Amino acid sequence: MASLSPSRASGSSLTRAVLVLPGLGLSLVLSLIAIRIRDATGIAAMNPVVVALAFGILLRAGLGLPGWLRPGTAFAVRPVLRAAIVLLGLQVTAGQLLSVGAGALALAFLSVALTIPFTIWLGNRLGVPAALSQLIGTGTGICGASAIVAANQVAQGRQEDVAYALAVITLCGTASLLIYPQLALLLGLSPRAYGLWAGSSIHEVVQAVGAAAAGGPLAVEVGTITKLARVVMLAPAVLALGAWVQRGRGTSAQVKAPMPWFAFGFLAMVAVASTGWLPPPVIGGAKYAVPVMLAASVAALGLNTDLRALRAEGMRPLLLGLGAWLFIAVLGLAGALLV
Repeated sequence: MASLSPSRASGSSLTRAVLVLPGLGLSLVLSLIAIRIRDATGIAAMNPVVVALAFGILLRAGLGLPGWLRPGTAFAVRPVLRAAIVLLGLQVTAGQLLSVGAGALALAFLSVALTIPFTIWLGNRLGVPAALSQLIGTGTGICGASAIVAANQVAQGRQEDVAYALAVITLCGTASLLIYPQLALLLGLSPRAYGLWAGSSIHEVVQAVGAAAAGGPLAVEVGTITKLARVVMLAPAVLALGAWVQRGRGTSAQVKAPMPWFAFGFLAMVAVASTGWLPPPVIGGAKYAVPVMLAASVAALGLNTDLRALRAEGMRPLLLGLGAWLFIAVLGLAGALLV
């Protein structure tokens, strides 16, 4: 078979780019608007990822999703998301993780290693679909929205599953942001213990850091690094989840979970960031690009989400999210007091 000539290949790439641009452009616009709203209000709970998801769902409900937008939204949901997860690794170094001590790192590891299996088990008992349980578990155990959209690359849930999981995680994480400072006062937690509790158990990075800020500078430092330790668990957790999914689907015609190569890219970027060789503008650029890319991916997800399918899920996934939230909160508090 004759190979494509360079001119035909370039023409094909140009055609694909033209098809992708409208949907990708709309997703990026929604992302930037969501970030602007968060910056203008100064409310940490206004996570741009969640705001972008709401915009996407509302647009889909009101106007539908024309066919000419679909290629671009599909591109935003997958390649753009995976690139964002890889770049996220530049925000964490091995030195940062080690600075909090072995006990805090062990607590971060246990938060992830125990919460995800517990949530999957509880979801099975409640009759929640397996993929949705896996998404709620990773979102609770690791880092909220980023973990959910990353884990779905192997869980292969429906877009409605991802949207429902994002909504549940947002509700529980926002409640933590409001409740934890009050409970810390009642319990008389030290700044270090409070930071460990917030960092080891609150869902989103912004929520964990925001809650830890109520405990003062030491709580913020300890809480942020403990939370970042959980973020680093994203790659191995996705790999483990992929193996879990593959084993669970083991039949006479075994279905393999896709290899999450972006997880290896994430770990590679952590290693690169740990060298200290990258100039500050590169790190700063990644810190700006990642929220934009993540919010664009989730905005595209919202554009592809049917509200009728969300309503069909019922209350059981919400109960699962609340159960997982209570589990990791108690686990994190016990670990913080022990450490």
